[in-house]
Amino acid sequence: MPTIRTHRRGHPQANYVLSVIATVVITLFALLWLGLLVVSLFQRSFVESTPTLLLSAVALWIINVLVFGLWYWLLDAGGPHKRERREGHPDGAFLFPQMTFRKATGSGPTWSPRFVDYLFLAFNTSTALSPTDTAVLSRPAKVAMMVQAVISLAIIVLLAAYAVNNL
Repeated sequence: MPTIRTHRRGHPQANYVLSVIATVVITLFALLWLGLLVVSLFQRSFVESTPTLLLSAVALWIINVLVFGLWYWLLDAGGPHKRERREGHPDGAFLFPQMTFRKATGSGPTWSPRFVDYLFLAFNTSTALSPTDTAVLSRPAKVAMMVQAVISLAIIVLLAAYAVNNL
């Protein structure tokens, strides 16, 4: 995979660009898949079985969580390479609870988010349709979270509810 090669060869900017391109492609395919399923429901031309539709809804929901976790990880505070080079997480699109510990106590290690923290944020956004413990600070991050919540809502309300109703 090209992103692994650029990472191992020490080209963080090329790695970042390739990662963003790959994430754009995955996002577009997921949106296309969702769009085709929703259109087929409204046209009553859905030929797949109900269990298949339910599996499609679950797969799309999981992809939604993974893709937005990746988006948040890539875009927050300049991306993972820039966050790795600095101590702590002084600026960024998100304020994680762990970032307030040092400010509150005046001591302790500096903390910087890892991918699992962004995945947790994406999971909560897709489940609760809002962030739960993390403050969203930047406008682009707020827009991304709204898009993620709308996609999740469409998957849950339209696809999963339709499939469960037809079981």
